[in-house]
This record gives sequence, C-alpha cells and structure tokens, in this order.
Amino acid sequence: MYSLFTDFRFQSRYTAVSTAVKRVDFDRVIAALLVSFSLLFSVGLSQAQDDKAIAVDQRLDSLRKQITQIQESIEGKAELDDAKLSQMKSDVLAASTEADNIAKELTPQLTSVQARLAELGMPAKGTKEAADVIGQRSQLDRDNSALDAQVKLARLLIVEADQLSEQVTTVRRAQLQARLGERSASILAAPFWLQLQAEFPQNAQRLRALMIEIGSAASSTPTMVWAALLAGMLTFLLLRIWAGRYLMKLTSTRVPHGRLRRSVHALTLTLLAVATPFLIAELLKLGLRWNSVLSEKTSAFLGNSIGAICFGGFVAGLGYALLSPGRPSWRLLPLHDRVAHRMRHFPAAFASIMVLVWIAESLSAVINTGLSTAVAINCIVALLLGATIAFGLRRASRVWKKVKLEDPEHAVPTPIWLRVAAILLWLALATSVISLLVGYVAFGSFVAKQVSWILVIVSGTYLFAVLVDDVCMLLSSTDPDPNQKNPVLATPQARDQAAVLLSGAGRVIVVLLAIMLLLAPFGEGPAELIHRIGQLDDGLAIGEILIRPGSVIQAMMVMAFSFFGLRLLKHWLETRYLPTTKLDSGMQVSAATLFGYAGGVIAVALALSALGIGLERIAWVASALSVGIGFGLQAVVQNFVSGLILLAERPVKVGDWVSLGGVEGDIRRINVRATEIQMGDRSTVIVPNSEFITKTVRNVTHASPLGLVQIKLPLPLDIDAEQARALILQTFIDNKDILATPEPNVQLDGIDNGYLMFNATGFASSPRLAYGVRSTLLFELLKRLRTADMPISKPNTMMLSTAPAISGTPLSTPNLPGTPPVSS
Repeated sequence: MYSLFTDFRFQSRYTAVSTAVKRVDFDRVIAALLVSFSLLFSVGLSQAQDDKAIAVDQRLDSLRKQITQIQESIEGKAELDDAKLSQMKSDVLAASTEADNIAKELTPQLTSVQARLAELGMPAKGTKEAADVIGQRSQLDRDNSALDAQVKLARLLIVEADQLSEQVTTVRRAQLQARLGERSASILAAPFWLQLQAEFPQNAQRLRALMIEIGSAASSTPTMVWAALLAGMLTFLLLRIWAGRYLMKLTSTRVPHGRLRRSVHALTLTLLAVATPFLIAELLKLGLRWNSVLSEKTSAFLGNSIGAICFGGFVAGLGYALLSPGRPSWRLLPLHDRVAHRMRHFPAAFASIMVLVWIAESLSAVINTGLSTAVAINCIVALLLGATIAFGLRRASRVWKKVKLEDPEHAVPTPIWLRVAAILLWLALATSVISLLVGYVAFGSFVAKQVSWILVIVSGTYLFAVLVDDVCMLLSSTDPDPNQKNPVLATPQARDQAAVLLSGAGRVIVVLLAIMLLLAPFGEGPAELIHRIGQLDDGLAIGEILIRPGSVIQAMMVMAFSFFGLRLLKHWLETRYLPTTKLDSGMQVSAATLFGYAGGVIAVALALSALGIGLERIAWVASALSVGIGFGLQAVVQNFVSGLILLAERPVKVGDWVSLGGVEGDIRRINVRATEIQMGDRSTVIVPNSEFITKTVRNVTHASPLGLVQIKLPLPLDIDAEQARALILQTFIDNKDILATPEPNVQLDGIDNGYLMFNATGFASSPRLAYGVRSTLLFELLKRLRTADMPISKPNTMMLSTAPAISGTPLSTPNLPGTPPVSS
C-alpha cells in the first residue's frame, strides 16, 4: 500500500514538473540558475569582505588606543625618563607605519569599488532594474562607505602619529637640554661627598641583593654544566685563533689581489672580535639561567651587559684592524709603522673603558641608585673616557713628532684637516673635564660620550667606505670573459665609469647611515631618521608633476633594465636572426640600428611613465625644444631626421661606395647625426646626414655591386682587326676576375689619327676590384700583343731642322699642329 502511494506521489510530481518544464522557457531556467549562483557567490564574497573589514577595524581601533594612551602619558604631569620616551617614540613610529600600510592596502580596493560603481551607473528614471543589479549596487555602496571611512581613519591616525612623534621628540630634546643645563654639587666640594656617603648604605644593600641573586643562580647550576660551559668558552677562544689564521690564509689566496684583500681582512677581524665575546657572554648567561629564573631587572642587566661586551669587541676589533701593527702591508690607515705599533694597545683599552661605562650606567639604573651616586658614576666614567682619549691623542702626537725628527724623508706632512680635528678633540675633552669639575656633570658626561661615539662611528664609516670602494673597483680591474661575444662593459673606460658610479653611490649610503648614528644621542635615533626619510615618499611637487624618490629610483631601474634588454635583443638580432634572413649586410645593419633607436625611445618613455610623467604632460618640453630648434638646433634636428630617412629609405647603406662633393669611399657607419665614410687612404670623413638628402650623391653600389673594367687600345690601321678583337676578348675571358655574365665585349669605336680605337669592357664582382683587374688585364694584353707581333701606336714625334738663312731673312719654323708658333 505504501509503495503504491509512493509511486503515485512520484508520478504526480513528475507529471507536474514535466508540465512546468513544458510551460517555462528553458532559457529563463538557465538565467534563474545563473542569478542564484551569482547571488550565492556575492553573499560569500560579501561575507569574506565583512570579515576582512572587521579585522581592519580592529587593527585601526588598536592603533587609535595606542596613540591615545601615549598622548595621555605625554600630557600627564608625571616625569618620563629618556628610555621611556625613546620607547614611546618607537611605538608611535610603528603605529604610523602600520596605519600607512593599512591605507595603502585599502586604497586599491576603494578605487576598484568606485570603478565598479561607475560601471553600473545610476538607474534611469522610470526604469526598474533587476534584483541582482540592485543587490550588487547596494553591496558596492556599503563597501565604498566602509572602505572610505577606514582609509580616512588610517590617514587621520598617520597625521596624529606624526604630530605625536614630533611632540615626543620635543619633550626629549627639552629634557636633554634641561639635564645638560642642570648643575649639581661639584665633586671637589665636601657636600657632594657627604651626600654620597649618606646614600652608600642603601646602594650597597641593593647591589648586594643583585649579587646574591646572581650568585644563587650560579650556584644552582651543576658543576658539570659549568665545566661544559667553560670547555665551550675555551673552544670558542681556540676557534677564534684558528679562524683568524684560516681567514688570513683564505683572504690571501681567494680574494683578488689589490686593496680588497686588506679591507676584507679588516672586516673579518672586526666580525671575529664581535662574535667571540658574544658567544662567551651567552654561555655565561646560559649558565646563570640553567636552573633558576632571574628577575626582570636582572635579565635586563645581563642583556645590556652582553650588548656592551659585543660593542666593546667591535671597537677593539675595528681599532686593531685599522692599525694592523703586525702587518704594515695590510694596514688601511696611512700611518707610520712606529705610530701604529705604539698605539696597538689603545683600541683594547678604549673598548674596555666603554664597556665599563655601559655596564656601570646599566647597573645604576637596575639598582636605582640615588642622585648623588648616579652623578658620581657619570662623572667617573666620563673622566675615564676623557682620560683614555687624551692619553691616546698624546701618545700618537709624541710618536709622530719623534718620527718626523728621526726620519724626515719618510715622514708625510700632517694634513690640515687632521690638525683641526685634533684641536677640536682637545677642546671637547677640556670642556668635558671643566664641566665635570664645576658641577655640570650631565653636560660634561654628554660631551665625553659624544666624542667617544664620534670616534667609533668615524672609524667604522672609514672601514665600510673603503670596503665598498674596493668591491666596486674590482669591477674596473676585472677583464670581461673572452668567450662572451658581446659583454655589457666591454671597454676599460666603461668599466671604470661603472665602478666609480657604484662606489660613489655606496659610499653615500654609508655616510648617510653614519649621520643617522651620529644624530642618535641628540634625540634623533635611526628609527626616527628612517621614518623621516620614508616621509620623502610623499614627493616633491613641481607644477602638476609629483616627483618621488621611490619613483626616481624606479625610473632609473626601468631605464637601466630596458637598455640592458635592448642591448641583448639588438645583439640577438645582429648575430642570430638577421643573418638567417635574405637581407644583405647593409640592410641588416640598418634594421638593427632602427631597432636600437625605437627601443631607446620606448625605454625613455617607460622611464618617464615610471617617474610619473606621462607623455601627455611633456608638452612644455616639446615647446622648449621647438624654441631651441628655432634658435640653434635646426642643423642637429635636420641631421637627425635625415639619418632616420637614410635608415628607412636606404638610398645609401653601410658598405656602399659613394661619391659626394669630392668625397669618395665606403660607408662604414650611419649615426644619428652624421655618416662615416672611409676613404681610399684609410682616413675617415664625417659627413652630416643632411648632405645625403639635399645634395646629389653618386652611389656606385646602389643598383648593382658589379665593377666595370674598361680598356681602350689604339692599334695601327694595317693590322688584322678581327685577330686583334679576338685576342683582346680572349684575354678578358681568361681572367678569373672577369664575370661570365654579363659577358665581356670588345667594340671598335672608330678611327682616330690613323689608328683603330678598340674599346674592351668586362665586369668584376665588385667596383673595388675594377682597378686591380684592369691593371692585370693591361699587363696581360701587352704581353700577348707583343707575342702576336701587333705593335701598339706610338706617340706623335716632332723633328726640328735648321735651314740656311736667305738674303738676311730670319729663319722661321713652320707651325705644326699642336705646337705654338715660334717667333724671333
């Protein structure tokens, strides 16, 4: 019963569906299905877009809260130290960068949505749109509103972050000026020491607590672990010695000969000096944290100490690498051997003092010492730094004076800039010491630290600048691969120019980084300066043209890659493709040259587009060029256009033998402005291209490259003309340089002064062979005529005789044809 009911129900539905299918158009069914799928897809897409929009809103809300919190901290009455302000500055710059990234991500999406809305357009009045179109427009309107609001909010956050960054910088500078201007009790006065004595018990207790924590952490580590760590430290020291010798050998054998060996060796020594103490300090830190958890302050102190040790290793390694007391031939600085030898211990001593300074200041911050103790520590470390630098300057100056007295021949005069730098250093050190003794400890400490920082940065900049220059100059001294047919930098001059340009760009980058680091103590750290440089991406507006540094770099790269690709394609055309065609050599050269000109124009157009200057925006350039053409560039433009006509119309081509205004020779090259013609004496004549267009040109090889060989022979009337004709014709036929087609021919021109004038003609494969072939034929004809006993006409002779005088009448000579009359 159930099965009958099911069959009946199925049959009823089948009948109803069949009837509906018969009544409904099949195309409408397909359209309905497509609309359904599109609606489902749009719903899914809108859902994904909504999720993405929510994520963006969350990011923007987080950035806004962060900026607001920093703003409230800055405007609060609580005094913030420099470390906290520096962290705020970094957070603000990070928030600004994040907001800028969000704006850049959303701008293309907003542009796409607006473009789709523009495509849909507004519905006409009185018309009813389809439901899917209405839904799509509604979704696009919502997306447009949401994206526009997010982009505006992101840009507003960028502005607020930049303003807050300037505010933080202002506060930091104000606090720095305030600290530098503060005066405390002089260390030479009794109140200073009394207050320091009063703070000593509390400071000693805090220091003892820190030492107890570190000692307990060390004691909790098993002895076997410390033994293993000690073995690791010894291993690192042995590896340092082995690596130094191995890298020395590797640099001597693998690095190309020249200055690059010295700079690479100095860099490896500096890196080894940084890596070795870093690894040893990390092993010590690992031993302390093996079985115990250190407090936050202690961990920060250990981290700062490791950073100070690494920096000290860098300073010591850099100084030793620049001095190179044991290897004078590897020394980068132009120092005398005695000066370098006497200063060999200064880098290590100076680095040790800087490490002690850094650790002492970090320790003072960790244990939160009193004001007098902090002032005393700053004063002591500043005096140590100043004394170390003064000792080094004094020793170097004394040694140099002795060298100039004992060995004046090899002593180089001291440069003026070095004397000025030494005087400024002495003045700075004197100012620092006086400020420390008077009571301006912050200012004196700042000057001493700044002098030390400048010395380190200048030394590092010198090393890296020399390294960049040596690496770039390696390009100049490297010869191209002989197996490469068309190298990019084929000539030594091109390699020198490329090396100098790369070296200059690299050293400019190094100097800019050095300036960033030098300005760091003044409140402008590397992050701030990099952010300021990043703001240059907004560009410089010149009229309606916006020039951005990124666009300039992009345009330069586009032009460089375009011309490089053009060179490769032109080389491929000249060597691979064009030789397979039926074009002659001249047409191949013309085609390759035209391709080069067209490619150059395209490369420049692409570079202008990458720069943001469209071709429609350079009308003023065309106007300026038209004025220039009207005043003085007429000939240049005329020759340029004539060169294009020569390459396109090809009245002459490379390899043709032409004659123009008394100049006759082979065309060797057609340039943009002029054409090079090689004369018979191997000299080259430069002819402007307009001469080939405006004047009459004789092109010997234009229509046919054959050379005409013509010989005219006068023979006496009494010879057999047919025999003479056959002899001359056979001589032409027997010559291998005379072509069989067109065949040679001998004609009788006529009778002149009692002689038969024979005119023999033949053709050689090239006009350049005609002269030599004619000479060979003349030699052969003379030989055969002499053998055949056929005399050649001789030149006219004239005999003069003297007749006796008649009755006093003077002698007269009859006038012969071709002779002037003889008069008494």
